Amino acid sequence: MEHHSGGSGTNKNKQMVEQLQRYGVISSKKVVEVMETIDRALFVPDGTPAYVDSPMAIGYNATISAPHMHATCLQLLEENLQPGMHALDVGSGTGYLTACFATMVGPQGRAIGVEHIPELVAASIKNIEKSAAASLLKGGSLSVHAGDGREGWPEHAPYDAIHVGAAAPEIPQPLIDQLKPGGRMVIPVGKIFQDLQVVDKNLDGSVSIRSETAVRYVPLTSRDAQLKGY
Repeated sequence: MEHHSGGSGTNKNKQMVEQLQRYGVISSKKVVEVMETIDRALFVPDGTPAYVDSPMAIGYNATISAPHMHATCLQLLEENLQPGMHALDVGSGTGYLTACFATMVGPQGRAIGVEHIPELVAASIKNIEKSAAASLLKGGSLSVHAGDGREGWPEHAPYDAIHVGAAAPEIPQPLIDQLKPGGRMVIPVGKIFQDLQVVDKNLDGSVSIRSETAVRYVPLTSRDAQLKGY
């Protein structure tokens, strides 16, 4: 647990963010701020190198994305993560990005994580309790729920920002339905070949979709299929 305590972890987290800036992955001051505030080491399994720019296995055939992917998604969603806005994180895993979203939308906003592995939900809540987002969890503007993320989380819809952390064969309709006009969703789509797609819902309710970059994510699937590894 050493990497959770003392100043060294915080410095290494800051160095990780500075490196992403140097490589041109992050250009936004707001994204730098949130990634420096939420220490990645609190959201990776003990004993794994928290600040290396690669995805990590978190058990249950799930992963936490590489820091550069988190940075990319935060930048793509930045305009839709303003204070007071509503954000949904599908496949919230260890809770890292949900904590980042909550920090950006603040106590007047709402950040919801949905994860279909109950053990990951429980672990993610513990992770968030140790992080700078703990007060938002306590205050109720941040919450994590066990459920099938492909159905979204209708209770707090519509959402200004939706992030999906696993690759869907096609974009689930409930997520498009729960996106607010003016809202944006970032979702990996595809089976063998995947693209990170940016879905914008226009004010008239029409939807425009573009591909941002080629990616490799675990599949967005049912809980049983994920546990069996397909």
